[in-house]
Amino acid sequence: MPDRPPLTRGTARVIAGLDGDRRAGLLHRREFLTRATALGLAGPAALAMAGTARAQPAAPPVPGGQLTIRMDVRGTGDPRRFDFSERANVVRGLLEYLVEYRADGTFAGVLLDRWTANAEATEYTLHLRDGIAWNTGDPFTAEDVAANLDGWCDSSIPGNIMATALSALVDTTTLRARDGAIAVLDPLTVRLRLSRPDVTIIPALADYPAAIQHRDRIGSDPVDHGIGTGAYRVTDFEPGNRAVLVRDDGHRAGRPAALDRVTFLDIGPDPLLWESAARAGQIDMTAQTVAGVISRFDALGWVRHGVPTAATVVIRGRQTAQVNGLPLYADLQLRRSIALAVDNAVCLELGIDGRGTVAENHHVSPIQPDYAHLPPQRADPEAALALATEAGLAGYEHELVSVDDTYRRTTADAVAAQMLEAGLRVRRRIVTRDAYDANWMTYPFSTTDWNHRELGVQVMALGYRTGAVWNETGFSNAEFDRLLDRAVTIADAGTRIDTMARLQQILQTDGVIVQPFWRSLYRHARQGVVGADMHPKQEINPHRLGWATAEQAAASLAVPE
Repeated sequence: MPDRPPLTRGTARVIAGLDGDRRAGLLHRREFLTRATALGLAGPAALAMAGTARAQPAAPPVPGGQLTIRMDVRGTGDPRRFDFSERANVVRGLLEYLVEYRADGTFAGVLLDRWTANAEATEYTLHLRDGIAWNTGDPFTAEDVAANLDGWCDSSIPGNIMATALSALVDTTTLRARDGAIAVLDPLTVRLRLSRPDVTIIPALADYPAAIQHRDRIGSDPVDHGIGTGAYRVTDFEPGNRAVLVRDDGHRAGRPAALDRVTFLDIGPDPLLWESAARAGQIDMTAQTVAGVISRFDALGWVRHGVPTAATVVIRGRQTAQVNGLPLYADLQLRRSIALAVDNAVCLELGIDGRGTVAENHHVSPIQPDYAHLPPQRADPEAALALATEAGLAGYEHELVSVDDTYRRTTADAVAAQMLEAGLRVRRRIVTRDAYDANWMTYPFSTTDWNHRELGVQVMALGYRTGAVWNETGFSNAEFDRLLDRAVTIADAGTRIDTMARLQQILQTDGVIVQPFWRSLYRHARQGVVGADMHPKQEINPHRLGWATAEQAAASLAVPE
């Protein structure tokens, strides 16, 4: 993306509120960077205005070598329906994105050269990079982008989360893109006209379900057709076992890549087996190193990469679920009793060894720029039992479901133990990853992993808006939906923070979730691996990976598989 800002600096300051005190209109530095770059200000210019210098990039990796990464290898399918970062990571070397989100809070173009937004954030103009081609030799054009946008807006596709993220482009009657919402202006330019202001459009284009497919392959599985703009092809794919990406040397028009081969290896959920694989030279990097083995990987001499994030675990009752013929979790007193029984600080310590920060049961993180500070949550076991008794449900035995892994299992155990201590009845049910993946939306009472999102309003739109594709709680509140519509518009910072505070309060007082902590995320890599930095959204981009020296690249070829 060029250093020249598509927006003037004065306009950017007005849009982002870069004057005065935060509570009277100032957004902190991260908010400025996220909002200004989302609306079209180039990253270097935004960093300069915020008084922040961009970190100098590491030396590029040398050509050649291979890398094996420990990761859960999940099935792929239609990218619009991706619900885990791991699904996207399998095809990130093949499919690219219009925009990428960086750990410093900025957005940068990948397939886009730049973009601009009008002052109201109701019109966006997307400018494509020139010279990009598909690995078939076809040029990458605005027609491809328009076709993807049209496919993303198709609300009739079950599980299409992009339709929720781009709802300002969708006709609520036809459930497709509105007439005139998406227009191809020339082979390298697309214009978006929204039905309402929305500052989350660019963040949505950086999310993992927004992988760009060839216009003739919308809705298909990229592993099956193998067409992309990236430098790799998926040559071997077995969910639950491995995914192998090999550099396509015949494709010269896309992003350069150093590694000859990248292997994602699934060793199962036991992190001690990951450590054993590392010691045996079977892996070079972890996609994520979970609490409990972080110090063990440190002791191997591997390099630790960490980042604070808005990733979290949510414990929720599904308000629409029938339990013995009754929607038990539709009962407000029952939901609030669960929240009052749980001390979130205990979950932080027992669930993830304290590697994060305490959360407040509203799913907006202090690291997200639209966070509003609220009074801390406090556990009250006596009040918890009293509420359940008043609801006539103190004798009901909850079944708390979690996947059989590390932090979600231990977090659910901590919640169940505290509920029992408060006098509430609960039993645990632990399921396999495949069973969890198939049913995570429908369990009456369960524990779910949520990824980092750039803005709190994104999470609220994806998970808590009435009828949203990922609304696992079954929560529906007309006032919440109305306030959320207001929160995504460009308003003065004071008004926006007041709106966010009300949204957060609704989730708290309605007892919609127990959301105990924000996770710091970690991964480890062998000495000499380049590009292994932990991404807040757990992205792994093979184009960035490699080895620091030719000797290390050559030695990697001898690593046992």
